[in-house]
Amino acid sequence: MKLTQYFKKFFESSQSSGIILILCVLVSLFIANSSLGTGFQNILDSHLGPYSVAEWINDGLMSVFFLLVGLEIKREMLEGELSNIKNASLPIFAAIGGMLVPALIYAFFNNGTEYAKGWGIPMATDIAFSLAIISMLSSRVPASIKIFLAALAIVDDLGAILVIAIFYTEQLHWSYLLISGGILVLLVLFNKLGVKKHIFYLIPGAALWYCMHHSGIHATIAGVLLAFTIPTNASETEISPLEKLEGMLHTPVNYLIMPIFALANTNIVFQKGMVDGLFTSFGAGIIGGLIIGKLVGILFFSFIAVKLGISKLPQHSKWSQMVGVGLLAAIGFTMSIFIAILSFKGHQDIQDEAKFAILVASTLAGFGGYTVLKLTSKKRRRIN
Repeated sequence: MKLTQYFKKFFESSQSSGIILILCVLVSLFIANSSLGTGFQNILDSHLGPYSVAEWINDGLMSVFFLLVGLEIKREMLEGELSNIKNASLPIFAAIGGMLVPALIYAFFNNGTEYAKGWGIPMATDIAFSLAIISMLSSRVPASIKIFLAALAIVDDLGAILVIAIFYTEQLHWSYLLISGGILVLLVLFNKLGVKKHIFYLIPGAALWYCMHHSGIHATIAGVLLAFTIPTNASETEISPLEKLEGMLHTPVNYLIMPIFALANTNIVFQKGMVDGLFTSFGAGIIGGLIIGKLVGILFFSFIAVKLGISKLPQHSKWSQMVGVGLLAAIGFTMSIFIAILSFKGHQDIQDEAKFAILVASTLAGFGGYTVLKLTSKKRRRIN
């Protein structure tokens, strides 16, 4: 398989940043449960201009992360493995299964209860953490598997954002949506006219982010939309605007944005009774939905797509490795916590129970996925 240079660089740099990311999670948990916790939360709640520090991180900085991922996916769709319809279709089918089955499992446990509204919690895959963990396996895992997980994760997150927009948005502001549409048309026009300077995309992109943020739809989708308007080319000698922007974003995203995000979003305060909550219908719906639902949904829908001849497995991969990918996709974390907050506004106790269940499920999924991929890759090398 011919892997583009920039996509390979993305995962190589993520390998070292993954360790930093995990350390930031541990530091954040320590701070939240120490005497520093209140002060740290006050910092996150303080305002810089119209938004809190937490909003700037979750909606602003993470839009840059989504921009980078969107650039990588666009390149692979146009020139790499995902340009083949059978390869490109598999992540889509897998993501659909990985959203539907978890939601059904959660609803099975919580339908008709006060927790019923949280059905969207186990649907999401955390791009940052899942890619960081798989990148730590370096060359042990086929590059095609990493590309598959990246594509699956972004389709999954876009699906989660759509769910939020439809089912968890209290009010859509159509005027901002229309302006966002107009800006997007302008960006596409620049692309068609052959405009190559980044400034003509990034300034309207900032306006697109602002309008998306005020429209009621999660602002990070602006990063993905912007990415798909950045021009590229088929030349292997001339560096395109897309490639240049990728190169500029790798270091700040992997070593600044993702660690800051981890610090800000894992400050969960452990409280008495949280462990017991894992064995309630609420905890079972979240943990079962994420771990079992993601794994079964991704594998089943992928299996059907492959058997029907619609898709094919990533190159040099096997079903045992897909099990590891299914487990890594169960790291819901960021978006799951976000949906939990939206689902139970004004109920801090329920939010804390949800966050703890998400943390436990994501941790188990991360360790499980890493272990499965490491073991199956070792076995593959011995056979070869």
